[in-house]
Amino acid sequence: MKAKEVLNFFLEAADWVDRSDTVDRIIIGDPEKEISDILVSLYPDLKAINYAIDHGFDMLITHEPTFWFHLNEVENLLGMQDDAPRKKTGLDKMRMIEESGLVILRNHDVWDRMPKYGIPWAWANFLGLHGEPVAIGGAGYQHRYDVEPIPFDEFARKVALRTAAIGEPAVQVIGDGKRLVSKIGIGTGCACDLEVFIEMGCDAAVVTDDGCIYWKDIKWAMDIDYPVIRVNHATSEEVGMITLAQYINEKLNGVKAVYLPHKSGIRIITATNVS
Repeated sequence: MKAKEVLNFFLEAADWVDRSDTVDRIIIGDPEKEISDILVSLYPDLKAINYAIDHGFDMLITHEPTFWFHLNEVENLLGMQDDAPRKKTGLDKMRMIEESGLVILRNHDVWDRMPKYGIPWAWANFLGLHGEPVAIGGAGYQHRYDVEPIPFDEFARKVALRTAAIGEPAVQVIGDGKRLVSKIGIGTGCACDLEVFIEMGCDAAVVTDDGCIYWKDIKWAMDIDYPVIRVNHATSEEVGMITLAQYINEKLNGVKAVYLPHKSGIRIITATNVS
């Protein structure tokens, strides 16, 4: 199967994606290359790229950008001033990828809304929120799940127990820990609009650091006494890469996918573990 056929396989399954206006494309590499072994990882950082090259993968499928721009990655990189530090880093990275023959395909817009398998569904299922969401808002990115009433801090501890397994041992929490909550809003990545959760009837929300900015969103939540659990962007989307690799292996004949854990690159240092 050619690289361009792998891309078309996903685009053809997603009628919500406008092919003329999507970041889902082959970012770098030969569209005609025959693909048999695919590495799946959330970010195409140097760790993932080096792993793909060293282990002989034909393609790296990623959810996030290769060159730190959401739109028009290569064009924006090349358009930077020649002495820009980010441009030098990007050109070095580009050269390494091109010399290796690795193809990098970005699967973002498709996988953010792929029913049952995609990012929001994978995240909710990982947190123990199973079945169909009670409501979907925010253009399909924000979901609500109803649970038996539970004290907010107890629910937050359950979230932290889950996130610890994928690299985030603690979560940020605001709100009354004793308040009973039962209508849980789930957001991933940058799709964590608190007003949308409130309109959906959610009485608490699990959001991300990129989706809820402290000075704007978290402080407003504090002012209205709205319970929020906040995790790292990567944590909320990591498990969606597991389901992406599984989906490829189940649905796409002739190729094999392997999932490479990313895990948030942020370490937590507290007063008790500083020597």
